[in-house]
Amino acid sequence: MRFAIQTISPLPGLQARIDGKTKPPGSLGRLELLALQIGMIQQSLTPSLDRPHLLIFAGDHGAARAGVSAYPQEVTWQMVENFLGGGAAINVFARHNGLALQVIDAGVAHDFGVRHGLLDAKIAFGTHNYLERAAMSAEQRDAALARGAAIVRQVADQGCRVIGFGEMGIGNTAAASLLTHHLTGAPLADCVGRGTGLDDAGLARKQALLASAAQRAALPLAADPLEVLAEFGGFEIAMLVGAMLAAAERRMLLLIDGFIVTASLLVAARVAPAVRDYCVFCHHSAEAGHLALLGALQATPLLDLGLRLGEGTGAALAWPLVRAAAAFLDEMASFASAGVSQPN
Repeated sequence: MRFAIQTISPLPGLQARIDGKTKPPGSLGRLELLALQIGMIQQSLTPSLDRPHLLIFAGDHGAARAGVSAYPQEVTWQMVENFLGGGAAINVFARHNGLALQVIDAGVAHDFGVRHGLLDAKIAFGTHNYLERAAMSAEQRDAALARGAAIVRQVADQGCRVIGFGEMGIGNTAAASLLTHHLTGAPLADCVGRGTGLDDAGLARKQALLASAAQRAALPLAADPLEVLAEFGGFEIAMLVGAMLAAAERRMLLLIDGFIVTASLLVAARVAPAVRDYCVFCHHSAEAGHLALLGALQATPLLDLGLRLGEGTGAALAWPLVRAAAAFLDEMASFASAGVSQPN
């Protein structure tokens, strides 16, 4: 699958418009960089952030039953029910920040039937156990990439200019750790964290299991990113990759959440490096491997709140800052319009 992602180019007059607002140059700090990025993405001096959406992709992992998480695998479908009922943290944050929320069944090991608010894009009832074999076939991976892309294109056709990403899947921090290790070259021990709250014994077990999975796959350091994705990823992670590539292709602004979403982005960026410039890195996760991902992507997140929940919560919390950046660019008076003297 190919994606035609354009390289972001400077827009004449945009930096002058930012500098001409009634403030000392650079005094709005990161908001000025955000405004510049948004304007360049949309190639507009008055960009709009219409119909913002947050997509939550949910999927199960075969390795979860081997003990890589503190929670049983059934929590994945139970949390999807919580999303549909409006009771999760992401529901609260999305409601209060004006974000439309869509939940996607990418590969949960549960039959939900037809449900209002749930998009059925299921590839299978969870991936294979990557301790024994590749998590998914190349055909399953490509199907997940295509479905993620199709979902975003449909949202874009409805006028969405900003899209945030979240995920749910017991065991997906373990999958993200393996992706991080193989794609950044960071030591596996530095990429493995406590996930949903493992104690010391649980963390040691998780590290040993993931080391075994890496040894089984025996991938070279320069392995194809899509091959790494098929070996260790989840269907929700693969759909995230396809969704991100399609969003950048449509020149949307991408709100990147924490560890799992950033691991998905690194796969996407290795496929099409231009996707990186369409991204706002919303927060620094407390999960251990996130630092390696941020370094590989040369990214500085907006927030550092010690979050490690997932669900897209960091993206929802950062959204008001993104909205403020576009608002000052569009609405704030200039020195000329306000009759304020500029510095000598």
